[in-house]
Amino acid sequence: MTSAPAASPEVSAGEVVVRDLGRVEYLQTWTAMRAFTDARGADTPDELWLLEHPPVYTRGLNDRHEPFANPDDIPVVHSDRGGQITYHGPGQLVAYTLIDLRRRSWGVKQLVRSLEQTVIDLLAGRGIAAERRAGAPGIYVDGRKIAQLGLRVRHGGSYHGLSFNAAMDLAPFRRIKPCGYEGLETIDLAALVGADAARPEAVKTELLTHLIRNLGYNRRR
Repeated sequence: MTSAPAASPEVSAGEVVVRDLGRVEYLQTWTAMRAFTDARGADTPDELWLLEHPPVYTRGLNDRHEPFANPDDIPVVHSDRGGQITYHGPGQLVAYTLIDLRRRSWGVKQLVRSLEQTVIDLLAGRGIAAERRAGAPGIYVDGRKIAQLGLRVRHGGSYHGLSFNAAMDLAPFRRIKPCGYEGLETIDLAALVGADAARPEAVKTELLTHLIRNLGYNRRR
């Protein structure tokens, strides 16, 4: 995995590097994101990392560290993102947003709203109405969560990002309080449109298109 940023004297806020990393361990990816953010300079292009993770629970900085059943012995990682506990696994599309927020003159709220709008637009293209929920970042369909958000900003640069449930095993979510909410149900796209129409590889292209537009990029490197 590439962890060292490439410099360019011509970089602008409208340019982005897209990396499709396949399936990568969470801890390896987190370490790489931190290294990228710490090493980046004023001329480092923003990057979007698209990937999936093997099964893993991650606890955010606001997690209450409550015990939960883990019969499959899924790894648990204490992360530096915002939020509480969530689950990542195969069939969930993850988009990590390594963005120089100072260069774009953006705040975290604007980034969160843009990421949420990305999912709303993707689902609208499938005829599915989705919504935000005040005080609970993420996207919901009929009260069930289909996308999770968690971010961290260091030295003006963001990392972590968005995870979208495309076609995955949702059982691990039922063993925790997703994002700290008792009884919160999760759902994936496959449950709404069928497995064939929710294949992660196909949905990834749609997600990236909406992501680039909502983040305001006009040039892909």
